[in-house]
Amino acid sequence: MYLTLDLNDETQSLSIKNLELIEKMLHHAAEVEGIEAGSELSVTFITNDEIQQINYEYRGKNVSTDVISFAMEELGEGEMAIEVEGAPRMLGDIVISVERAKEQAADYGHSEERELGFLAIHGFLHLLGYDHMEVADEQEMTEKQEAILQSFGLRREQDEKQ
Repeated sequence: MYLTLDLNDETQSLSIKNLELIEKMLHHAAEVEGIEAGSELSVTFITNDEIQQINYEYRGKNVSTDVISFAMEELGEGEMAIEVEGAPRMLGDIVISVERAKEQAADYGHSEERELGFLAIHGFLHLLGYDHMEVADEQEMTEKQEAILQSFGLRREQDEKQ
């Protein structure tokens, strides 16, 4: 496999099929983006209440959200990059609200798998430095997300029973 992944379903509500899909999709995205084999990343699936707490603690926003990413390579003020020769690249952590993913899947009329996949790819691209604060950046990120999802074969209209 391409990445070293740590998937944690703290809600214990996702199927093995869901987790395997996310894992395969992230390996695919890493390959598409040219990420070094063996790079590490974690994905944690939590509740709306838990993601709201994280969003407030780290972003000062007291609302639940769908996905939050913590990039290991993004340096804060006064921090210095530490590179250890031969050590794997540490991409960071992605946190996804399962409840929000299910709500959004229903709102957008597509499968929960598609929404979970979208959120995982969205978070993954944030770890790589993509953002959507400016219109041009948002367009670039949206195009990358859709290209990865399409090349993986997870389309908006996909029925979760297929």
